[in-house]
Amino acid sequence: MTLAASRDGYGEGLMGLVGDEKVVVLEADLGKSTKSLWFRQAHPERTFSLGISEQNMMLVAAGLASCGYKPFASTFAIFTERGFEQVRNGIARPNLPVHICGSHGGIHTGTDGSSAQSIADLAIYRSLPNMTVMHPCDDLSTEALTIKLGNYDSPSYTRTARNKTERIYDSDSAATLQIGKGSRLRNGSDVAILACGVMVSKALTAADNLAGQGIDATVVDMHTIKPLDEQLIARLSTECGCFVTCEDHSVIGGLGGAVAEHLSATTPQPLERIGVQDHYGESGDGEELLTKYGMSSDHIVTAAQRAIARK
Repeated sequence: MTLAASRDGYGEGLMGLVGDEKVVVLEADLGKSTKSLWFRQAHPERTFSLGISEQNMMLVAAGLASCGYKPFASTFAIFTERGFEQVRNGIARPNLPVHICGSHGGIHTGTDGSSAQSIADLAIYRSLPNMTVMHPCDDLSTEALTIKLGNYDSPSYTRTARNKTERIYDSDSAATLQIGKGSRLRNGSDVAILACGVMVSKALTAADNLAGQGIDATVVDMHTIKPLDEQLIARLSTECGCFVTCEDHSVIGGLGGAVAEHLSATTPQPLERIGVQDHYGESGDGEELLTKYGMSSDHIVTAAQRAIARK
């Protein structure tokens, strides 16, 4: 089993875009942590280090995009929220292709503590028209999706994680990923488990445990939260008839919220949501926090059993 952090994939993705001279990188004092440092070291003339000024960074990125450049701007997920008004009016309203990366998202960040654990970023950015929102699960998928953003004509927000988790993809399978299309990792007909980010590996472990009970689960890496892959959800509604969503994010407004909104408007079916239940985190080991707050693979198993019982 290979362990890797999705933030490393963001850095590798930027390096995969160095051949495009229109690609520029912006930092807000955290290039070492977000891994945009690698691009800066290779191309300092195409990197803008703006210090601790996230709001300014967003508008500088908007200006560069309006001049035909392809800006990639990164900081911690919790600090991207400082620039939300600038993202809303300066980037999303004029539909400028600025690509924001928020690293260290979710309570899995652990020891940084509650004040640094962004648990609402996906919901915040999903609320903006024109905005694409992604949360890849490993380094190779993050790298592949970041490279695809190089030719993406709308603004985006990508959340990455600091801690290393199990690598889900190899280079070939990661290259097939498409923005806006969920990736089936396992097929089953009893329940569909939709996960993003660090929770994808938990969902796969849960599916293995469910199989030992005679329950066959589909597992989907729903790396794109917006636009949601509604066609895939419609197929899974027919094939499985119930759902579990898994995210290291508030159950309000993130992946679980998006799926709930879609199901309620189309084909209402049982849905159980694994995520942060309307509370803040705390300082501690990331895995221990997931267990404490009901987000471990065992909790996913129990949620799947509840969803099946509600069919």
